[in-house]
Amino acid sequence: MGRDQWLIVGAFATTYFVWGATYLANYWAIDSLPPFGMGGTRFLSAGLLMYAYSLIRGDRRRPSLKQWGNSGLIGVLFLSVGTGAVVWAQQFIPTSMAALIISFEPLVVMLMMWGFLSSRPPGRAFLGAAVSILGMSLLIGQPDNLTSEDAPIGLLAIATGMLCWGAGMLLRPKLDLGNNPVRATAMQMIVGGILMLIFSISIDEWSGWSFAQLTTKTIGSWLFLVFFGSILAFSAFNFLLSKVSADKVATNTYVNPVVAVLLGALFNNEVVTGQSMLAGAILLTGVWFINTAKKTAV
Repeated sequence: MGRDQWLIVGAFATTYFVWGATYLANYWAIDSLPPFGMGGTRFLSAGLLMYAYSLIRGDRRRPSLKQWGNSGLIGVLFLSVGTGAVVWAQQFIPTSMAALIISFEPLVVMLMMWGFLSSRPPGRAFLGAAVSILGMSLLIGQPDNLTSEDAPIGLLAIATGMLCWGAGMLLRPKLDLGNNPVRATAMQMIVGGILMLIFSISIDEWSGWSFAQLTTKTIGSWLFLVFFGSILAFSAFNFLLSKVSADKVATNTYVNPVVAVLLGALFNNEVVTGQSMLAGAILLTGVWFINTAKKTAV
Protein backbone atom coordinates (compact mmCIF):
# COMPACT_ATOMS: atom_id res chain seq x y z
CA MET A 1 0.00 0.00 0.00
CA GLY A 2 1.08 3.58 -0.67
CA ARG A 3 1.56 6.31 1.94
CA ASP A 4 -1.95 7.73 1.48
CA GLN A 5 -3.52 4.28 1.86
CA TRP A 6 -1.66 3.69 5.13
CA LEU A 7 -2.75 7.13 6.35
CA ILE A 8 -6.36 6.30 5.51
CA VAL A 9 -6.16 2.99 7.40
CA GLY A 10 -4.60 4.74 10.41
CA ALA A 11 -7.19 7.51 10.31
CA PHE A 12 -10.05 4.98 10.26
CA ALA A 13 -8.52 3.12 13.23
CA THR A 14 -8.19 6.39 15.15
CA THR A 15 -11.80 7.43 14.61
CA TYR A 16 -12.98 3.92 15.44
CA PHE A 17 -11.24 3.43 18.78
CA VAL A 18 -10.43 6.90 20.12
CA TRP A 19 -13.93 8.23 19.50
CA GLY A 20 -15.38 5.09 21.07
CA ALA A 21 -13.50 6.00 24.25
CA THR A 22 -14.64 9.64 24.20
CA TYR A 23 -18.17 8.73 25.33
CA LEU A 24 -16.87 7.67 28.73
CA ALA A 25 -14.31 10.50 28.78
CA ASN A 26 -17.08 13.04 28.13
CA TYR A 27 -19.18 11.56 30.94
CA TRP A 28 -16.30 11.82 33.39
CA ALA A 29 -15.34 15.29 32.17
CA ILE A 30 -18.79 16.75 32.84
CA ASP A 31 -18.77 15.22 36.33
CA SER A 32 -17.27 18.47 37.64
CA LEU A 33 -17.42 20.76 34.59
CA PRO A 34 -20.54 22.23 32.94
CA PRO A 35 -21.23 20.34 29.66
CA PHE A 36 -21.06 23.17 27.14
CA GLY A 37 -18.29 24.90 29.08
CA MET A 38 -16.26 21.70 29.06
CA GLY A 39 -16.74 21.30 25.32
CA GLY A 40 -15.92 24.95 24.64
CA THR A 41 -12.67 24.92 26.60
CA ARG A 42 -11.76 21.56 25.09
CA PHE A 43 -12.19 22.60 21.47
CA LEU A 44 -10.79 26.11 21.87
CA SER A 45 -7.66 24.77 23.58
CA ALA A 46 -7.16 22.08 20.94
CA GLY A 47 -7.80 24.55 18.12
CA LEU A 48 -5.30 27.11 19.43
CA LEU A 49 -2.64 24.41 19.87
CA MET A 50 -3.16 23.17 16.32
CA TYR A 51 -3.14 26.68 14.87
CA ALA A 52 0.10 27.42 16.72
CA TYR A 53 1.55 24.18 15.35
CA SER A 54 0.72 25.25 11.78
CA LEU A 55 2.57 28.53 12.38
CA ILE A 56 5.59 26.73 13.84
CA ARG A 57 5.66 24.54 10.73
CA GLY A 58 6.18 27.74 8.73
CA ASP A 59 2.77 28.35 7.17
CA ARG A 60 2.34 32.13 7.55
CA ARG A 61 -0.50 32.51 5.06
CA ARG A 62 -3.54 34.23 6.45
CA PRO A 63 -6.83 32.40 5.93
CA SER A 64 -9.41 34.44 4.05
CA LEU A 65 -12.64 35.59 5.65
CA LYS A 66 -14.45 33.09 3.44
CA GLN A 67 -12.28 30.25 4.75
CA TRP A 68 -12.90 31.37 8.33
CA GLY A 69 -16.63 31.52 7.61
CA ASN A 70 -16.67 28.06 6.03
CA SER A 71 -14.60 26.63 8.88
CA GLY A 72 -16.91 28.28 11.38
CA LEU A 73 -19.97 26.75 9.75
CA ILE A 74 -18.45 23.25 9.87
CA GLY A 75 -17.26 23.89 13.44
CA VAL A 76 -20.79 24.77 14.52
CA LEU A 77 -22.31 21.71 12.83
CA PHE A 78 -19.69 19.21 14.04
CA LEU A 79 -18.74 20.66 17.41
CA SER A 80 -20.91 23.43 18.86
CA VAL A 81 -24.18 21.62 18.16
CA GLY A 82 -23.21 18.15 16.89
CA THR A 83 -20.90 17.21 19.73
CA GLY A 84 -22.22 19.69 22.29
CA ALA A 85 -25.75 18.30 22.16
CA VAL A 86 -24.56 14.70 22.58
CA VAL A 87 -22.30 15.57 25.52
CA TRP A 88 -25.12 17.50 27.18
CA ALA A 89 -27.45 14.52 26.68
CA GLN A 90 -25.05 12.23 28.55
CA GLN A 91 -26.26 13.77 31.78
CA PHE A 92 -29.48 11.79 31.22
CA ILE A 93 -28.53 8.96 28.83
CA PRO A 94 -26.01 6.17 29.65
CA THR A 95 -22.79 6.39 27.61
CA SER A 96 -23.32 2.95 26.06
CA MET A 97 -26.86 3.79 24.96
CA ALA A 98 -25.76 7.15 23.54
CA ALA A 99 -23.07 5.41 21.47
CA LEU A 100 -25.52 2.84 20.12
CA ILE A 101 -27.96 5.57 19.11
CA ILE A 102 -25.16 7.44 17.33
CA SER A 103 -24.53 4.27 15.30
CA PHE A 104 -27.73 5.27 13.49
CA GLU A 105 -25.70 8.07 11.82
CA PRO A 106 -25.06 6.21 8.51
CA LEU A 107 -28.82 6.06 7.94
CA VAL A 108 -29.04 9.82 8.50
CA VAL A 109 -26.19 10.40 6.04
CA MET A 110 -27.75 8.02 3.51
CA LEU A 111 -31.09 9.85 3.60
CA MET A 112 -29.38 13.24 3.36
CA MET A 113 -27.32 12.10 0.36
CA TRP A 114 -30.52 10.91 -1.29
CA GLY A 115 -32.47 14.07 -0.48
CA PHE A 116 -29.80 16.68 -1.22
CA LEU A 117 -27.33 14.98 -3.59
CA SER A 118 -29.75 12.79 -5.59
CA SER A 119 -27.78 9.71 -4.60
CA ARG A 120 -30.59 7.15 -4.51
CA PRO A 121 -29.99 4.27 -2.07
CA PRO A 122 -30.44 0.75 -3.52
CA GLY A 123 -32.79 -1.83 -2.04
CA ARG A 124 -30.04 -3.25 0.19
CA ALA A 125 -29.74 0.10 1.94
CA PHE A 126 -33.48 0.24 2.59
CA LEU A 127 -33.27 -3.26 4.06
CA GLY A 128 -30.50 -2.01 6.31
CA ALA A 129 -32.62 0.98 7.33
CA ALA A 130 -35.53 -1.28 8.31
CA VAL A 131 -33.24 -3.55 10.34
CA SER A 132 -31.61 -0.54 12.03
CA ILE A 133 -34.97 0.94 12.97
CA LEU A 134 -35.97 -2.39 14.54
CA GLY A 135 -32.74 -2.42 16.57
CA MET A 136 -33.22 1.18 17.63
CA SER A 137 -36.79 0.54 18.79
CA LEU A 138 -35.59 -2.37 20.94
CA LEU A 139 -32.81 -0.23 22.38
CA ILE A 140 -34.74 2.87 23.39
CA GLY A 141 -37.81 0.82 24.35
CA GLN A 142 -36.09 -0.42 27.52
CA PRO A 143 -37.58 1.36 30.55
CA ASP A 144 -34.37 0.87 32.55
CA ASN A 145 -32.52 3.13 30.10
CA LEU A 146 -35.03 5.94 30.43
CA THR A 147 -35.29 6.30 34.20
CA SER A 148 -34.47 10.03 34.13
CA GLU A 149 -37.45 12.29 33.49
CA ASP A 150 -35.15 14.29 31.18
CA ALA A 151 -34.24 11.22 29.10
CA PRO A 152 -36.63 12.16 26.23
CA ILE A 153 -34.95 15.58 26.03
CA GLY A 154 -31.60 13.79 25.96
CA LEU A 155 -32.78 11.62 23.06
CA LEU A 156 -33.95 14.74 21.18
CA ALA A 157 -30.56 16.39 21.78
CA ILE A 158 -28.74 13.34 20.37
CA ALA A 159 -31.02 13.33 17.31
CA THR A 160 -30.25 17.03 16.76
CA GLY A 161 -26.54 16.35 17.04
CA MET A 162 -26.78 13.52 14.49
CA LEU A 163 -28.56 15.76 11.97
CA CYS A 164 -25.87 18.41 12.35
CA TRP A 165 -23.07 15.85 11.95
CA GLY A 166 -24.74 14.51 8.81
CA ALA A 167 -25.07 18.00 7.33
CA GLY A 168 -21.45 18.77 8.17
CA MET A 169 -20.20 15.56 6.57
CA LEU A 170 -21.95 16.40 3.30
CA LEU A 171 -20.86 20.05 3.27
CA ARG A 172 -17.25 19.64 4.41
CA PRO A 173 -15.81 18.31 1.09
CA LYS A 174 -17.57 21.08 -0.88
CA LEU A 175 -16.30 24.10 1.06
CA ASP A 176 -13.04 26.00 0.72
CA LEU A 177 -11.26 25.67 4.07
CA GLY A 178 -7.78 26.41 2.74
CA ASN A 179 -4.95 24.17 1.63
CA ASN A 180 -3.58 23.45 5.09
CA PRO A 181 -5.66 20.61 6.65
CA VAL A 182 -4.16 21.14 10.12
CA ARG A 183 -5.09 24.82 10.09
CA ALA A 184 -8.55 24.10 8.66
CA THR A 185 -9.23 21.68 11.51
CA ALA A 186 -7.87 24.21 14.01
CA MET A 187 -10.15 26.93 12.65
CA GLN A 188 -13.19 24.68 13.00
CA MET A 189 -12.35 23.99 16.63
CA ILE A 190 -11.54 27.62 17.46
CA VAL A 191 -14.85 28.92 16.12
CA GLY A 192 -16.85 25.97 17.46
CA GLY A 193 -15.20 26.26 20.88
CA ILE A 194 -15.76 30.02 21.15
CA LEU A 195 -19.44 29.68 20.27
CA MET A 196 -19.88 26.87 22.81
CA LEU A 197 -18.30 29.04 25.51
CA ILE A 198 -20.53 31.98 24.59
CA PHE A 199 -23.58 29.73 24.81
CA SER A 200 -22.35 28.26 28.11
CA ILE A 201 -22.01 31.72 29.63
CA SER A 202 -25.35 32.88 28.22
CA ILE A 203 -27.23 30.04 29.96
CA ASP A 204 -25.32 30.68 33.20
CA GLU A 205 -23.65 27.25 33.30
CA TRP A 206 -20.75 28.52 35.40
CA SER A 207 -22.89 29.97 38.19
CA GLY A 208 -21.55 28.74 41.53
CA TRP A 209 -18.71 26.79 39.91
CA SER A 210 -15.17 26.89 41.32
CA PHE A 211 -11.83 25.22 40.58
CA ALA A 212 -12.13 23.41 43.89
CA GLN A 213 -14.84 21.24 42.31
CA LEU A 214 -12.45 19.76 39.75
CA THR A 215 -11.59 16.09 40.25
CA THR A 216 -8.56 14.18 39.03
CA LYS A 217 -10.86 12.07 36.83
CA THR A 218 -12.31 15.19 35.19
CA ILE A 219 -8.89 16.73 34.53
CA GLY A 220 -7.53 13.50 33.04
CA SER A 221 -10.63 13.06 30.87
CA TRP A 222 -10.45 16.68 29.66
CA LEU A 223 -6.79 16.26 28.67
CA PHE A 224 -7.62 13.01 26.84
CA LEU A 225 -10.42 14.78 24.96
CA VAL A 226 -8.17 17.70 23.98
CA PHE A 227 -5.16 15.73 22.74
CA PHE A 228 -6.71 12.47 21.55
CA GLY A 229 -10.43 13.10 20.99
CA SER A 230 -9.96 16.54 19.39
CA ILE A 231 -6.47 17.00 17.96
CA LEU A 232 -5.80 13.41 16.89
CA ALA A 233 -9.23 11.94 16.09
CA PHE A 234 -10.89 15.06 14.65
CA SER A 235 -7.85 15.62 12.41
CA ALA A 236 -8.14 12.01 11.24
CA PHE A 237 -11.87 12.52 10.61
CA ASN A 238 -11.30 15.64 8.49
CA PHE A 239 -8.54 13.85 6.58
CA LEU A 240 -10.92 10.99 5.77
CA LEU A 241 -13.62 13.37 4.53
CA SER A 242 -11.10 14.74 2.02
CA LYS A 243 -10.19 11.24 0.79
CA VAL A 244 -13.31 9.03 0.89
CA SER A 245 -17.10 9.48 0.70
CA ALA A 246 -19.09 10.66 3.73
CA ASP A 247 -21.04 7.41 4.07
CA LYS A 248 -17.78 5.45 4.31
CA VAL A 249 -16.38 7.82 6.91
CA ALA A 250 -19.54 7.17 8.94
CA THR A 251 -18.50 3.53 9.37
CA ASN A 252 -16.78 4.53 12.61
CA THR A 253 -20.24 3.90 14.02
CA TYR A 254 -19.59 0.16 13.65
CA VAL A 255 -16.86 0.16 16.26
CA ASN A 256 -17.54 3.21 18.46
CA PRO A 257 -20.55 1.62 20.21
CA VAL A 258 -18.67 -1.61 20.93
CA VAL A 259 -15.78 0.32 22.51
CA ALA A 260 -18.17 2.58 24.42
CA VAL A 261 -20.29 -0.31 25.74
CA LEU A 262 -17.23 -2.26 26.91
CA LEU A 263 -15.66 0.76 28.63
CA GLY A 264 -18.97 1.79 30.20
CA ALA A 265 -19.43 -1.69 31.65
CA LEU A 266 -15.82 -2.06 32.82
CA PHE A 267 -15.18 1.39 34.26
CA ASN A 268 -18.55 3.07 34.81
CA ASN A 269 -20.66 0.23 36.24
CA GLU A 270 -23.15 0.49 33.39
CA VAL A 271 -25.43 -2.52 33.08
CA VAL A 272 -25.47 -4.10 29.64
CA THR A 273 -28.70 -6.07 29.38
CA GLY A 274 -29.38 -8.93 27.02
CA GLN A 275 -31.91 -6.76 25.21
CA SER A 276 -29.28 -4.03 24.75
CA MET A 277 -26.86 -6.55 23.25
CA LEU A 278 -29.56 -7.92 20.93
CA ALA A 279 -30.66 -4.41 19.93
CA GLY A 280 -27.07 -3.37 19.29
CA ALA A 281 -26.39 -6.45 17.16
CA ILE A 282 -29.53 -5.85 15.08
CA LEU A 283 -28.82 -2.14 14.73
CA LEU A 284 -25.21 -2.66 13.65
CA THR A 285 -26.32 -5.33 11.17
CA GLY A 286 -28.58 -2.73 9.60
CA VAL A 287 -25.70 -0.25 9.52
CA TRP A 288 -23.58 -2.88 7.74
CA PHE A 289 -26.25 -3.34 5.06
CA ILE A 290 -26.41 0.44 4.56
CA ASN A 291 -22.67 0.93 4.24
CA THR A 292 -22.05 -2.06 1.96
CA ALA A 293 -24.76 -1.04 -0.48
CA LYS A 294 -23.54 0.56 -3.70
CA LYS A 295 -25.06 3.95 -4.33
CA THR A 296 -26.83 4.62 -7.63
CA ALA A 297 -27.64 8.07 -8.96
CA VAL A 298 -31.23 9.02 -9.76
